[in-house]
Amino acid sequence: MLSLEFLDLSKNNLSGVIPKSLETLLQLKYLNLSINILQGEIPTGGPFKNFSAQSFATNAALCGAPRLHVQPCTNSTEKPNSKKARKYVLKYIVPGILSAMLLGTFITLLIVRMKRNEEVSTDTILLPDQHWRKVSYQELLRVTSGFNESNLIGTGGFGSVYKGTLSNGMEVAVKVLNLQLEEAFKAFDSECEMLSNNLIKIINSCNEVDFKALVLNYMPNGSLERWLYSEKFCSLSILERLNIMIDVASALEYLHHGYPIPIVHCDLKPGNILLDENMVAHVADFGIAKLLGGGDSMTQTLTLATLGYMAPEYGREGIVSTKGDVYSFGIVLMEIFTKRKPTDEMFVEEMNMKQWIADLLIQDAIVDVVDASLLEKEADRDFVWKGDFLSSVMGLALACCRESPQERITMRDAAAILSKMKTKLLKDTAGDSV
Repeated sequence: MLSLEFLDLSKNNLSGVIPKSLETLLQLKYLNLSINILQGEIPTGGPFKNFSAQSFATNAALCGAPRLHVQPCTNSTEKPNSKKARKYVLKYIVPGILSAMLLGTFITLLIVRMKRNEEVSTDTILLPDQHWRKVSYQELLRVTSGFNESNLIGTGGFGSVYKGTLSNGMEVAVKVLNLQLEEAFKAFDSECEMLSNNLIKIINSCNEVDFKALVLNYMPNGSLERWLYSEKFCSLSILERLNIMIDVASALEYLHHGYPIPIVHCDLKPGNILLDENMVAHVADFGIAKLLGGGDSMTQTLTLATLGYMAPEYGREGIVSTKGDVYSFGIVLMEIFTKRKPTDEMFVEEMNMKQWIADLLIQDAIVDVVDASLLEKEADRDFVWKGDFLSSVMGLALACCRESPQERITMRDAAAILSKMKTKLLKDTAGDSV
């Protein structure tokens, strides 16, 4: 958990010493070990240089720097008079200080509570630079105007998503889980664990007995699926589609290789790729994501991924691995440049999207494969380089979708290849619109 930023273990009756190994958590910004029965020296390295006395309050046997309001640490060779003095401090002075601190804390909390009854707090919902805490159902009700249907963004397998506006004007997406589905409980826990770059970030959550919701970054440009198939959206250019897939590859590369334990998304598809105000793509919906633990794969009996994007081994045997995400990425890569779903009615019996593209590439008929808007006419002076580029893209997609997981490339390799493709594309088309 080297990326851990927030750790609250207060009021847990914990005993023993604080592990020095916590000094390696360089991203740790908040620590609360108060109201326990910890003992020994408080570590001084890494993030501990920034923690205050509040992080260690009401642990009478802790010792360390004076700024932490604990007793100074002494070695075992101290003189008898020192031991006697320390015993006196522990018996009389420390309890007095702790009693005063507890009384002060109680009075402070009482004042804060009285103020909250008089006015609605402007920072009820957590912003990125604040400490992470849960939000109430009433707060989400206010943010979404009572989950008004006019604020409904969309619905999915585990619930509905509403647009909301915080008191400071920040727009968010509130994902309300359908608790009638048993899988929704697991989806809530899974999504709370998976957060990072090019991933939809969770700003807050509501975790009550009969209501569970996530507060997410709002993506004003909607999903990739809407851009591909809705008449309201403009046609994406070759470069825009390439940039989107580079963003998605970066996100998956991070999940697969950026954590000590690989994370498998399990359900990559255009509907789970959202675009922000700058058309940067973010991977969303981690409801069925899996942590792989110590191995390269795992097996599960319940298959929840989407038909057409699901790797063969996942559908047949329930085998979950990072190579399954690579397969789904290859399908999405085909779809974004062909504007054709893997479940299109033209794919029947033995014919599927992979086979269709592979056959036409052999025949050098790229014009019959890709979205017609990308190759409007053969007289186009850019037709040759566009054809070569799109053939390379389809070749990469097929490499991601090989039948055997062992033969598929990694997301790290796929991301690197796409970046090289972009560099070459920009060089070949300098001064032209792509």
